Amino acid sequence: MTGILRGLDTEDKLRILSQDAQYDLSCSCGELKGNGRRRAQDATWLYPASLPNGGRGILFKTLVNNACGNDCLYCPLRAGRDGTRRCALSPEETVEAFTPYWKAGAVFGIFLTSGVCGNADESMARMIAAAELLRKREGFRGHIHLKLLPGASDAAMEKAISLASAVSLNIETAGAGHFAKLTRRKDYLGGIIAPLKRMAALTAKGTRYARVKTSTQFIVGASDETDREVVRYCGGLYERLGMHRVYFSAYQRGLGDGSLPGERSGRTNEELLAREHRLYQVDFLLRKYGFGAEEIGYDEAGNLRLDIDPKEEWARRHPEAFPVRLGSAGKEQLLRVPGIGPVAARRILAARKTGTRIRDLEEIGVGRALAQKARRWVEA
Repeated sequence: MTGILRGLDTEDKLRILSQDAQYDLSCSCGELKGNGRRRAQDATWLYPASLPNGGRGILFKTLVNNACGNDCLYCPLRAGRDGTRRCALSPEETVEAFTPYWKAGAVFGIFLTSGVCGNADESMARMIAAAELLRKREGFRGHIHLKLLPGASDAAMEKAISLASAVSLNIETAGAGHFAKLTRRKDYLGGIIAPLKRMAALTAKGTRYARVKTSTQFIVGASDETDREVVRYCGGLYERLGMHRVYFSAYQRGLGDGSLPGERSGRTNEELLAREHRLYQVDFLLRKYGFGAEEIGYDEAGNLRLDIDPKEEWARRHPEAFPVRLGSAGKEQLLRVPGIGPVAARRILAARKTGTRIRDLEEIGVGRALAQKARRWVEA
């Protein structure tokens, strides 16, 4: 590996690599206030992680190698970009860095990712070897998330999946046309879509690795895709590939190449973060509320409105569905009400079983803000 720093100890490498891992944000999506990444006092990075099964916890996350031959124009670690200190952790060093946190009970698991140096299989070999040491030598039975790399062979993917609790491969954007504006070297259909399908096949229900959770991530706003296109792809990822989670990372100006559509976008960085938040809200509608991708509403340009959440936007477009009767509506109807989520719906149904007449949602423990939001859409 050319350009790799020599003579660094494990702590020095970890300081560089764990900080560079911040550019892969899929385990910390900022859905709730206070969810963001935080840096520990000893210069490592610990991530509050939102998991495919809905759980949360602190995750140890690092790159094992930040040298990369790919030219992803949105990525600060892309090939040919000056100023990046390149280094790599050996499998032994990765285990050495993680073990004290695991033994102290400070983290529930580890997330390993990597740049692509050489070919994808060579780069994945470091992550696989570290996971194998943790599983087979150290007896670690906790959470291991391994990033599958574009262009990896079927054999490398299956080996990683056999050791992991969760795996992911970034889809990056919605479609080959938009993808071509992000890279000149990577192949969307062969390097991204085909491995995503292979990952889905290996972890499908009834297979040997069905226990392994799968996820992917969109880099939102680096290219010029619309929200309509992103949501359509999300629907396909859930319905056809059985994906457990889809994550979104808002592109922030200044990180990438000046030729990117995202660098020339009229949206501010704050608006791009708001767009990310709206996409997460849509993702919840698809996964938790029974909405179909085709039901989501957009503005004339095909994007989600930033001034209103997508569920309320749907409600405003469908006045015929309201008001919803708290005393008789089914779960599916209740979940269509702005302000009512799965927890509130369960409380409503449970209260009805006891004969309780619900006049106001605050009576069953729904927060004031959500209860107030729901009032215009419901009746007793």
